[in-house]
Amino acid sequence: MTRQVLVVRLDSEGDVLMSGPAVRAAAQGGRVTLLCGPRGTQAARMLPGVSDVLTWSCPWIDPTPSDVDRRDIESLRKTLQRRKFDLALILTSYHQSPLPMALLLRMAGVPWIAAISEDYPGSLLDVRLRPGIEVDEDLPEPERALTVARAAGFTLGPTDDGRLAVRTLPRSPVRQRRYVVLHPGASVPARAWSPERCAETVVELSRRGLHVVVTGAPDERALTARVAGECGIDLGGRTNFPQLAATIAAADALVVGNTGPAHLAAAVGTPVVSLFSPVVPARRWAPYRVPYVLLGDQDSPCRDTRARICPIAGHPCLNDVTAAEVADAVEAMQGVRA
Repeated sequence: MTRQVLVVRLDSEGDVLMSGPAVRAAAQGGRVTLLCGPRGTQAARMLPGVSDVLTWSCPWIDPTPSDVDRRDIESLRKTLQRRKFDLALILTSYHQSPLPMALLLRMAGVPWIAAISEDYPGSLLDVRLRPGIEVDEDLPEPERALTVARAAGFTLGPTDDGRLAVRTLPRSPVRQRRYVVLHPGASVPARAWSPERCAETVVELSRRGLHVVVTGAPDERALTARVAGECGIDLGGRTNFPQLAATIAAADALVVGNTGPAHLAAAVGTPVVSLFSPVVPARRWAPYRVPYVLLGDQDSPCRDTRARICPIAGHPCLNDVTAAEVADAVEAMQGVRA
């Protein structure tokens, strides 16, 4: 009988995409259901190896959580209990605890659970990997997640190279043969390059003879229109997640902060010019196994603070980067693919 495997990753699209190698490893040994947050559902549905997706807004993970609701928790517990999972892998970042979810899974009858945990788990975990002991604390996020899968006895298939990946994509909605994508938004304000710098870069890239496509979510239409100006092609709010992936896949390069589309680019093999705010460490969160140029002051005072709002006036770690520097990096990426 096929084992029923639950993989839990409750963050946003980029986090879910980086769980992809672990998911594919688990799919080698069972049927995988991915439990994710609302911000990660679109990415979850694009991951190879995922058979089913459950969506739940987790009050100890979501950045804008609602109050803890006993009825909501009980509803999820009943759903998980009905599914009769044989085992679960709880995937977390270094600053998150898997133990609240482990408790919920135990209450749902999940008999075997693995996770990375700094804190003593008692009987909540069957396999506990300790940061700095069984798990290197500087591992890139995809490798950190894959460590949990391996501890559960799952390995990647013989032809799987462990890169990020997505399912088959539609055609890009962009008709230009050669173009660069600039994605100005970010899930956290401290990780976003300023709209002014983004707009300057669209003008500079256009001046150098490059088509520039500006992408963004529906609630970023005003931002993308401002950034695209008269020189760029504004696709803000005009693509669903698979279409965004296709748009990035067909591009020569992506200019983006440390946010979901950077990891989407890694999954489709597109080079990244990464405006990377050091509020989280690049060694863990930089685009994974894809050509990239890292721009931004990685020794800024905001380093490793996990700040959502930049604590330094003027956001100098990113805004000191010029449009010309970004355009030079884009030009250096021409013809380079993963």
